[in-house]
Amino acid sequence: MANFKGHALPGSFFLIFGFWWSVKYPFKHACRKNRKVCSSGSKVGLQRMEIIEGATKAAFALIGMIAEQFVPDGPHLRLYNYEEKQWSHLMNWQHSTMYLFYGISGIVDIITHTTKVVPVAIDRLMLSIAVFIEGFLFYYHVHGRAMLDVHIHLLLLVAVFAGALCVFLEVFHRGNIILELFRTSLCILQGSWFWQIGFVLYPPGGGPEWNQMDHNNMLFITMCYCWHYAFALLIVAINYGIITWLVQIKMKKVEPIQMGLLKSREREEESEDEI
Repeated sequence: MANFKGHALPGSFFLIFGFWWSVKYPFKHACRKNRKVCSSGSKVGLQRMEIIEGATKAAFALIGMIAEQFVPDGPHLRLYNYEEKQWSHLMNWQHSTMYLFYGISGIVDIITHTTKVVPVAIDRLMLSIAVFIEGFLFYYHVHGRAMLDVHIHLLLLVAVFAGALCVFLEVFHRGNIILELFRTSLCILQGSWFWQIGFVLYPPGGGPEWNQMDHNNMLFITMCYCWHYAFALLIVAINYGIITWLVQIKMKKVEPIQMGLLKSREREEESEDEI
């Protein structure tokens, strides 16, 4: 992660999942409210998507671990350098550990939705642990750095620990649309903020570097963080509105068909009475 690409990779990971969740959870909520719209095929499709989601999460985590370990200046799976008598690339190892727990979460998702071996809530518990581990590692990741570097990472921790708490609450309140949308907005915030960290600390294309000790930069970056969250809320609101609108359109198409079936049944009953 000690470069722009290293922050863009996890940023893309969270943005993709956040955008997907902003579509999936409103659709599942609409299905629960309007069972006539969602057929058994839709439920099977959602079940498959849960499995694909877990596999994608595990694949992203594996890519992240490989990238952290086998970049040219990476540790290459060597934890201790016996020649120099010191730990080898601990920053890379920390990032690999973060990806490891997200990979475990993905594997648990697959097991949860393909078998009945484990309780369903285990997938949320493991995701909560993975998000907490991310925040726990980042908290001890920036000690001794420049003021702006520390501040921009601490802002990230707000979204991380809030997300961990939100997912943990879902263990006991599964299917709560408020918690699901809140977690989705925090995931999008994490993704966009990883990109922002990359632009601030490692400007691409040889752009001007930020003054790490300027207090005005800290004020601006804090305000920028709020804009990022407004952007995340906007995405969630737009997708929620679009999905709700599409479901209502489908409901209007389904209702005339059902009314026609009811009328045909009433006519059959009337003809039977006449006989």
